[in-house]
Amino acid sequence: MNSMLGGMYRIAEWLMKLAYLNLLWLLFTLAGGFVLGFFPATTSMFGVIRKLIMGNEEQPIFKMFWQMYKKEFIRSNRLGIIVSVAGYMLYFDVMYLRGAEGILGFIYYPILIVLCGFILTLFYLFPIFVHYEITVFQAVKNAFWIMVLHPLSTILMIAGTVTLFFLLVTIPGLIPFFSVSGMAFVLMWAALLAFAKAEEKQKAAA
Repeated sequence: MNSMLGGMYRIAEWLMKLAYLNLLWLLFTLAGGFVLGFFPATTSMFGVIRKLIMGNEEQPIFKMFWQMYKKEFIRSNRLGIIVSVAGYMLYFDVMYLRGAEGILGFIYYPILIVLCGFILTLFYLFPIFVHYEITVFQAVKNAFWIMVLHPLSTILMIAGTVTLFFLLVTIPGLIPFFSVSGMAFVLMWAALLAFAKAEEKQKAAA
């Protein structure tokens, strides 16, 4: 009975933290004029969730969020420029080639596959960005390779994202509280599993 109550309390505690993080993400995104605030706020949210999952709950959530927001403001916006440009180019290519005929029509499907790979790479990008001290380009490269080499974690990410989507559609009242932070939790949790396996392989090979 005590263990059940303890488990329910832990779940409630996590839900409160995720709701609070969702609010912080929105406020700090708007504080940066959305354009400059989106990527630093997203990076900060992933960073805080990473620390919470790994058991680092000593600092207040706001303090951790604010410290990371200031520290990663420029670097995360640099990452945002790369991601936005690449994503726009791929989206434009897919939209342009969708109704094309002849040789261009055949190119449509490979480009569509590349776009899907790009989206799956994004699933790992922020978790890697906050977990390792690496450059922006290294984060993009490593996110791609971990996505390819750890299909189980990728499947967990997709399944978790789809489940969360249907939950939010079913209960729209949850959107202001868990839409962004809920997805970040799913992605960070699955990514940490992949990171742990990758680090075990590195140690075994050493």
